[in-house]
Amino acid sequence: MLTAKENLRQTIIDGGKPDRFVNNYEGIHLMMHPPIIHSGGLLNKGEMGKVNAWGVTFDFPEYVPGAFPVHTPEKIVVKDIEEWEKYVKAPPLDFADAEWEVFQQQYEELQAGGKAYAAPFFAPGIFEMTHHLCSIDEALINYFEEPERMEDLVKYITEYELRMAEIVCDKLHPEAIFHHDDWGTERNSFMNPDMFEEFFVGPYKQLYGYYHDHGVEFVFHHNDSYSANLVPFMIEMGIDVWQGTMESNDVKGLLEKYKGQIAFMGNIDNKDVDFEGWTSEDVKKVAYEHLDGYDFQSYIPCITQGGPGSTVSGTYVELVKYIDQYNREKFGFTQEQLEDARPGLQVLFG
Repeated sequence: MLTAKENLRQTIIDGGKPDRFVNNYEGIHLMMHPPIIHSGGLLNKGEMGKVNAWGVTFDFPEYVPGAFPVHTPEKIVVKDIEEWEKYVKAPPLDFADAEWEVFQQQYEELQAGGKAYAAPFFAPGIFEMTHHLCSIDEALINYFEEPERMEDLVKYITEYELRMAEIVCDKLHPEAIFHHDDWGTERNSFMNPDMFEEFFVGPYKQLYGYYHDHGVEFVFHHNDSYSANLVPFMIEMGIDVWQGTMESNDVKGLLEKYKGQIAFMGNIDNKDVDFEGWTSEDVKKVAYEHLDGYDFQSYIPCITQGGPGSTVSGTYVELVKYIDQYNREKFGFTQEQLEDARPGLQVLFG
């Protein structure tokens, strides 16, 4: 029986031979590091009005999946895109060796166990950072009306991400990374493909190319939205796994077209299982519906939310339970074997 890490790897690589369905996040552990800790963007539920290292104010109300930027006029960072350099200052990336050593030990221990990828977690992404700084409305308008200024802002953010990538690879030597950047709503991408290509394909090819060139086997990119129209660009960027692939993308159709080129991790929208009043039968039904009729290659059944957990307490653990049950029934594994193959169930929220 394969470990969760190797089963995940065999699911992703072209022509791999997994022996069961990957169960949500079991093969990848999302790991912290000094830049994300010092970013000020990690909020607890109920925390309100927190200002991060870029000057963006965030609220994290109860019963929402994550913290959101506050864009009242006085709190928007970029008051005028023509003078964005006046307002935007990237935070420092120089942290003491002793601080890195704490994380180095965590990464080394998990990687030595061989049961899951130790993947540094990065958020927000390049597009998200632009609308965190400008507000979503103003950012999208600026991409149309001030493309040169937005190109400059994207370049500035990309250069910061590249500096961070260099330090993280040098200090932690990750085998995978998990990078957020949402590119649409449930129904469509925020930009048409031509505009998306103009602003983001080059920067992400540069960033993800750096990671691949410095020991990172797999880039997991979280984007829980409709982005089926952007998949060719994702492949060009170097994304190995699109995590957050919502049902609206027609995952079976994507698999038919792109299997072996990119893996799709998701297809179980949180709204289907993560709601007040859920029952065990609700979760079982959804889990089995998203396993029957699928094969392993390039498909990772998972909640679309960008981390292991749930908004309503218990639903993620219940989903894991039923995917385990499916793997026992269909492929003959015992629960003890399935649990021994992974380093423990990581639940970051809910």
